[in-house]
Amino acid sequence: MKRALQLTAYTLTSALGQGLQAQMEALYSGRSGLRPCDLEDVDLSTWIGRVPEVEEVSLPEALQEYHCRNHQLAWLGLNQDDFPVAVAEAAEKYGAHRVGVFMGTSTSGVQQMERAYEESVDGQHLANFNYRTTQNIFSLGDFVSRSLGLNGPVQVISTACSSSAKVFAAAYRHMQAGFCDCAVVGGVDSLCKMTLYGFNALQLVSSQPCRPADAERDGLSIGEAAGFALLEWQKPQHRGVSLIGYGESADAYHMSSPHPDGLGAAMSMGQALASAGLKKSDIHYVNLHGTATPANDLSEDKAMMRLFGDELPCSSTKGFTGHTLGAAGIVEALFSAQVLQHQYLPPSAQTRSVDPRINSNILLDGRERQVRRVMSNSFGFGGSNISLVFGSGQ
Repeated sequence: MKRALQLTAYTLTSALGQGLQAQMEALYSGRSGLRPCDLEDVDLSTWIGRVPEVEEVSLPEALQEYHCRNHQLAWLGLNQDDFPVAVAEAAEKYGAHRVGVFMGTSTSGVQQMERAYEESVDGQHLANFNYRTTQNIFSLGDFVSRSLGLNGPVQVISTACSSSAKVFAAAYRHMQAGFCDCAVVGGVDSLCKMTLYGFNALQLVSSQPCRPADAERDGLSIGEAAGFALLEWQKPQHRGVSLIGYGESADAYHMSSPHPDGLGAAMSMGQALASAGLKKSDIHYVNLHGTATPANDLSEDKAMMRLFGDELPCSSTKGFTGHTLGAAGIVEALFSAQVLQHQYLPPSAQTRSVDPRINSNILLDGRERQVRRVMSNSFGFGGSNISLVFGSGQ
């Protein structure tokens, strides 16, 4: 990257709670947000990362046509940590038409479609089902842009579990090309039947809280989350967290399985290092994609060993939040930002005994340590990979 992007402001809401303080308190204490599945009309023996009280969120009158669980969660997440105030200041500084919006999601408001079919008569959708403003993938970007009063370029990326990590790269390219002066990036994915039953049909859902890299792991726990960051070109006086590199690759191997030797993952991590102009010894921690499925964890471990060896501290935070799918990229990018801000490496929650076939330095306990540069991995279905490098005090 020729220029770094500073995270001027950011916020995160997950099963751990609303806002950054709740996230960090949970990472420090080791408290997981996973609980037995209690989503209405879902009969599965599994655990989920459910954000409390999403159903109680009311949207403003002007945004009622966007009403669905995904946008209720987006609204809840947007209005934490004074994030709208920071965006308003950026809009005042650059002009609302010069602030881009780049969002990631995998299912958007598909729950509205599920309900429409359940309540339909003779196969006809209910008259009040509004595809454009609920289920449509683009509706998330449209909703966020309208909620923040912005009218710059809007883009929504849906590349499964890498979606909301790829928004960082998309925003960088748009800003570099001069289409906008700063950007709101983020991701939102909410619980629905399609993902819970779909991943269950793929035999990827665990009946216990997910245990990344554990010898007895047997699958993932689905979660939901909303996270957002305001990006600006890094200023000389900035000493906070900045995006300093990214790398992308495609496995071109299988629709739902990663390359068994982690070739695509290693390629994205290597490109991220090159983009940041760093050596592998310059990275102090990696937030793993770490889904807790047997194949994914082994593949990522091989990539980690190929690039970093067995000493670099790393962990998966999906044991705290569940796998938030299209929101996983922003969740774990912002956890990485918190690592830099608080100088604290979180443990791999729920992991008890590391699989002897996994050789990476998986952290079973959290620890305080001086860190200046960290990497966050996001690997999606179809081999859609991205690695982000963040630094502070640059």
